[in-house]
Amino acid sequence: WAGSSVYYLLNLWSRSVTSVRYLKGDKPNLLDEYVPKVIEGFVSSRFDSLQSELSDELGENPLDNVEVLQDQLEFFPFLCRFQYESCSSYLMKIVEPIMKSYMKEANLQSQVDSFELSITESKLAWFTHIVAAILRTKQISSCSSEESHETLDAEISACVVQLLNISDSGFHSKRYGDVSKQRLDRAILTFFQHFRKCCSGHQTVFSSKLYTRLSELLGLHDNLLLLNVIVGKMITNLKCYTKCKEVIDHTLNLFLEMTSGYMSGKLLLKLDSVKHMISNKNRDLFPFIENWECFSSRTTLYYTIGMLLFLEDSPLKFKSMMEPFSQVLDTLESTPDALFQSDGVKFAFIGLMRDLRGIAMATNSRRTYGFLFDWLYPAHMPLLLKGITHYADIPEVTTPLLKFMSELVLNKSQRLNFEYSSPNGILLFREVSKLIVAYGSRILPLPNKADMYTSKYKGISICLIILTRAISGSFVNFGIFELYGDRALVDALDIIVKMILSIPLADIFAFRKVAAAYFAFLDSLFSCHLSFVLSLDKTTFMLVVGSLESGLKDLSEKISSQCTNAIDNLATFYFTHVIVGELATSPAALNASGLISDCAELFSRILRTLFEVVIFEDRGNQWTLSRAILSMMLISEEMFTNVKAQILASHPPDQHQRLSLCFDKLMTDVTLSLDGKNRDKFSQNLTRFKTEFCSK
Repeated sequence: WAGSSVYYLLNLWSRSVTSVRYLKGDKPNLLDEYVPKVIEGFVSSRFDSLQSELSDELGENPLDNVEVLQDQLEFFPFLCRFQYESCSSYLMKIVEPIMKSYMKEANLQSQVDSFELSITESKLAWFTHIVAAILRTKQISSCSSEESHETLDAEISACVVQLLNISDSGFHSKRYGDVSKQRLDRAILTFFQHFRKCCSGHQTVFSSKLYTRLSELLGLHDNLLLLNVIVGKMITNLKCYTKCKEVIDHTLNLFLEMTSGYMSGKLLLKLDSVKHMISNKNRDLFPFIENWECFSSRTTLYYTIGMLLFLEDSPLKFKSMMEPFSQVLDTLESTPDALFQSDGVKFAFIGLMRDLRGIAMATNSRRTYGFLFDWLYPAHMPLLLKGITHYADIPEVTTPLLKFMSELVLNKSQRLNFEYSSPNGILLFREVSKLIVAYGSRILPLPNKADMYTSKYKGISICLIILTRAISGSFVNFGIFELYGDRALVDALDIIVKMILSIPLADIFAFRKVAAAYFAFLDSLFSCHLSFVLSLDKTTFMLVVGSLESGLKDLSEKISSQCTNAIDNLATFYFTHVIVGELATSPAALNASGLISDCAELFSRILRTLFEVVIFEDRGNQWTLSRAILSMMLISEEMFTNVKAQILASHPPDQHQRLSLCFDKLMTDVTLSLDGKNRDKFSQNLTRFKTEFCSK
């Protein structure tokens, strides 16, 4: 029964059966005799272990742990496919009396033995997971038996579909709060996930046998009827599970997976149940959305509904679906400030932000994004600002609000590319700026709490994501703001710098999501708005650039590359406008000249760190590192000479001559320029430098 042993035992047997095809000669391998016994031993031991699990002798039930369950079922299906006829016969034989008992219990009006019922449902959950695993695994038998495998696939799958009808009928339809019932429904969802794919694949390749047998057993002769069964189960789950987040999330993830395919999405729209779901204005199909524990699931729900809605690309249907949200918005907008802090208003606001984020995620084209933007702006944007003003110190509200805004400014699939004459990109960024300034100005003065990540850092990191997406999304001409004296960009950058300086560098690295957002922002900032960086005072500039040095050493290659890009952009600007330029007259160039001269020691450390990362670590981003090293070397020959001397001093004296020669070869055939061809040549030299430098 011990899961840690089962994995290795089944792996051994699985490798044995998959190797049969390579055996030569006529010697018997005895697998035909022993594999059925192994299958029976595994299934019967899973069933027997349920008694021990329920008396707390074994520990956690694998049915409650996805990773343990996957480990136990990863190799077992290969054994089943090896002796599929006898295996499927055995599985259906053992499950038949269990299903009869389950059906009998469903028809009882009085209370049944809960312990026995729990055992029955757990056995059925194991059976369902095993069938799902068999459908997931590729057939390992010869092509001649593919048709017979189709028939057997249909027969064992029919058992699970019949089980579905029993589990949601009679007495069992009142037991959605029971743990064993939840285990069974999670297993059924997993089965449907693989059964659907199996049927879709067979429908295009070997449709005859599979659908013929399914039609005989269940009346399911095409994909649409199968989808109707699956959708029916999902709707039942969404209606009946009001508190079990695991089942709700599993259901919604399956629904989203089915919706994500273009053809399967179109098929879903043919079902009356799906049409009703989309047009369900009073949302009585989804009682779980009122449960606080399931609030985060609302985003996935409306992401899925939004994807189905936008497949039809109808402005009228979009307007109709948004009516309930308009009513909530109107109510919130008319709520007096004195009542805005009440729990009812707060929960309504949180739910609205989660729902709208899901719909925003579903807009994958400029047209569908336009539907949402025109509905939202300008009428409802002030409510977002009102929300951040009233709830700045309540992360439960600010997190979904800021996440909604971060989705709204994400220019995926170029959906934010407005018409050339449209001011929408500029208008959207002005709203972003107002929101970030309002949040930052209120969160910074608040006293620190024990949980700094939840109370401050998480909100700040989402603000960084918002601004990163906005400034690198290519939907705003930021020169407009400076040209017309609009402070939207400057104010947003000013407050965001204050927010990041409020987080100690150690905390940035301690919370990985904060680190990811922080360095992605610096990468975009140094790439798109370097003049702002160069306008910072010396202390702030040194703190920001100093954090890039620390980021170079981070084990994450993504963060290391982002820091390298930022340093390269800064050094390239200095080389182009100060060293190569005839006369540094622009404010940015003058600032760059002064700051880099004042911070010579810092830049020397950065160059040394870059070399040490190349020499002592095997990174996959050496090409990116080479870019920054060349630009840093070209801005100061003296700095490179000093760094070279420091690195040589850390090695034995008898190695100095050889290592010095390695440094000298770095600039072979490399000119004093930063054009692409020159950079590529230096990258090649740096690769050779690393090899020769590290050779014994």
